Amino acid sequence: MRTYFQLLKFAPRIRGYVIPFALFMILHVLFSQLNFVMIIPLLDILFGTTQTTMADPTQVPELSFSVNSIRANFSFYLARLVADEGAFSALKIVCIIVVSAAFISNLSKHLSDRILEGIRATFIRNLRQKIFNKLVSLHLGFYEKKKKGDIISRMTSDMQEVEATVIHALTVLFRDPITLIGFFIILFSLSAKLTLYSLIIIPAIGGLIGALIKKLKKDAEKTQKSLGQLVTYLEETISGLRVIKSFNAEKFITGAFENENSFYSRAVRKLNIRRQLTPPLSEFMGIILVSIILLVGGSLVLNQESALRASGFIAYLAVFSQVIRPAKSLSETFSNVQRSLVAGKRILEINEIDNAIPEKKDAMDLDGFQEAIRFEGVSFAYEKKAVLEQINLEIKRGKMVALVGPSGSGKTTMSDLIPRFYDPFEGRVTIDGIDIKVCRISSLRKLMGIVTQEPILFHDTIYNNIAFGKSASQEDVERAAKIAHAHDFILETENGYQTMVGDRGMKLSGGQKQRISIARAILANPPILILDEATSSLDTESEKLVQDALDHLMQNRTSLVIAHRLSTIQKADQIVVLNEGKIVEQGTHDDLIQNGDGLYSRLSEMQGIQV
Repeated sequence: MRTYFQLLKFAPRIRGYVIPFALFMILHVLFSQLNFVMIIPLLDILFGTTQTTMADPTQVPELSFSVNSIRANFSFYLARLVADEGAFSALKIVCIIVVSAAFISNLSKHLSDRILEGIRATFIRNLRQKIFNKLVSLHLGFYEKKKKGDIISRMTSDMQEVEATVIHALTVLFRDPITLIGFFIILFSLSAKLTLYSLIIIPAIGGLIGALIKKLKKDAEKTQKSLGQLVTYLEETISGLRVIKSFNAEKFITGAFENENSFYSRAVRKLNIRRQLTPPLSEFMGIILVSIILLVGGSLVLNQESALRASGFIAYLAVFSQVIRPAKSLSETFSNVQRSLVAGKRILEINEIDNAIPEKKDAMDLDGFQEAIRFEGVSFAYEKKAVLEQINLEIKRGKMVALVGPSGSGKTTMSDLIPRFYDPFEGRVTIDGIDIKVCRISSLRKLMGIVTQEPILFHDTIYNNIAFGKSASQEDVERAAKIAHAHDFILETENGYQTMVGDRGMKLSGGQKQRISIARAILANPPILILDEATSSLDTESEKLVQDALDHLMQNRTSLVIAHRLSTIQKADQIVVLNEGKIVEQGTHDDLIQNGDGLYSRLSEMQGIQV
């Protein structure tokens, strides 16, 4: 149950609900049980034995806070009422009490349910927001290891499973134990001997149901894991549908989904069969228990070996039969909550992940960028694979520095270290001599604008994609779009700046998407630019427009440019050539070309650049 109580921590306002919830729930239990206490005097009236059930009809019983005292006093005054006004008048009083108790009981239940709904709504809102905040804060390395479909499954189906059961279980775990205690107090007051018999048998039934619940937990783990895999297949299929169709891989992907879907179906069926077995099993065991009590108690009454009279024994059986209901409810809840606890554990696993890019509590704000970005003895590896080794580099303010080299040489990794998407394993990255690890991440990234090879647009309007994360006027957005050579094509779209771009900008061409992402960077007006192969996937015409927009963007800014097309970086103030994670050359285009044996010279020759 550790997972259950961890989940409840996400309902911080629960303390304000506890007292009224507990009050209404206790009232519900007490007044619902009052009706069963009324069975004995009701039967005495109907059987005409009201007077004979009293030891002395003239002596008022002593009043105390106990079931026997309350019952004795009620029976006394009821007998007086029968003697004075007749049995029918007493019967009317009993019926009024029964109806009133039922009204108070059900009203209290309704009020407790309303309070519980407030707890549930607050709980699931806090849990969902906390996990989403955690997902946003986690480092990029986490998403390289985890399947997106599994993460989505945890935030959707697992969250729904927790929402449906965890707070409902709170009601059952609070109400039913109180109900059982109340019923057993009544049972002991009626016949301690019979109640002790039942307490000997109940643990055996509980053990059988407990063994079944233990198996349910293992089945639930399999189903939740399989569901996460199904969502992964779905997410990857939708994202890569173009590739799937182009390679005629529809049968392959549908076959893989079918296999996982069949496994999930079998696992869910097995889980539900066992879960559905719990209620009838507990009910059947309850009937066996009632039958045993009926046999033993009936024998005691018939042989006059018990103080119970016929009305008392019938009342005992009526009360005891009600013990089955909360006991059954508890067993059902424990069986149903197993899947929710597995789902909750999967959700909490995200919350417990340590962020590999921590921010110090006393982190300082970077107010601006004045001098240079420096890599000082920087090394980095993805798990055990070394990517960068002892990198030393200075990028001065206002300069354009280009990173070139073969694929896998570490260019993108170097650029990712500056905004702290990753941290180096050795060495440090500094801005104006300050280690970026001691800086507030938000102030660090505020200095930077990043344009990647694959532009990231959101399923929103063009206006909101350009003004992303900022409060910008229409004039500011249009000014940025004009500089990025995007204004003209935006006006040609259906609704201009209010046109929806579609999922990941699918309604736009590659060049249009890239120019919108450049406009977004222009609007942010950062002093540092990181351009990661921003034109490599474009056609010639789009590349010319985008390159012109980039030239405008880089004016009077410090730029780190990653490029495969060397023609786009010939004007760079410094070109850094990487190979196998090491800097093998650096200098201007002309300096590197003159070194005919160098890697840059060979790459230029391969791309047809005049040397």
